[in-house]
Amino acid sequence: MKKILEDINRRIADAATGCGRDPKSVRLVTVSKTVDAQRVAKAIDAGATILGENYIQEARDKFNALVDRPVKWHFIGHLQSNKAKYAVRMFDLIHSVDSLKLAIALDKAAQKNGKCQDILIQVNISGEESKSGTTEDDAMHLIEAAGRLEHVRVRGLMTMPPYYDEPELARPYFRRLAALGQRIAGQHLPGVAMEELSMGMTGDFEVAIEEGATLVRIGTAIFGPRQ
Repeated sequence: MKKILEDINRRIADAATGCGRDPKSVRLVTVSKTVDAQRVAKAIDAGATILGENYIQEARDKFNALVDRPVKWHFIGHLQSNKAKYAVRMFDLIHSVDSLKLAIALDKAAQKNGKCQDILIQVNISGEESKSGTTEDDAMHLIEAAGRLEHVRVRGLMTMPPYYDEPELARPYFRRLAALGQRIAGQHLPGVAMEELSMGMTGDFEVAIEEGATLVRIGTAIFGPRQ
C-alpha cells in the first residue's frame, strides 16, 4: 500500500511540475468507498491524509471506527438534503452541493453543530442526465445564494466528465470548469473563495492537474476495482 501511494503521489507531483505548478498545490483524495475500515486504516498508515466517501451510512461506520486517526474526511457522492445533518458531523469538505435546497440544509445543520461547513459546488459540465450537478449557466446564481448563508463557505467547484478510455478527451471539461471558476472568482462574491477545483480520477487525473485541479479523487488505482 505504501508503494502504491508513493507512486500515485509521484505521478501527481510530476504532472504538476510538468505544467509549471507547485506539487503542493494538488492534494490526493483517497476514495475509500466500498473499502472496509481495516484496509482504509492501512492506507492511512501508508500516508493517506484525505479520505473520500460516497455514502453516508457506509462512511459513518468507518468514521466511527477511525475517528482517532489523523485524516480529513471529504464527501464526494450525491447527497440528499435529509442526510445533511449526518454529513456535517463527519466531513471537513463536501464536494457535491448541487442545489440551494441542499446548501440551506447544510447551513442549518452546521449552525446546530457550531461549525462553518466548507463546500464545493458540483457542476454538470457535460450535461449528462446520469450525473448530478447544477448547470454551468445556473452555477453563478447558486454560488451567489450559497455565499450569503452564514454557516457554509463555498471553497470552489467539482465536476465529473464523461468516462473515456482516452484521458485527453476529458480535457475540455476540466478546462471549462477551471474557466468557470476564474469567472466566478472575478466577481469577488462574499462568502465565496474559488480555491479548489475537484476534478480528475484514476484514469484522467494527470490531465485534470494540467488544467488546474487542486483535488484529485483516486480510488481504483489505490484499492483496485470495486467489488
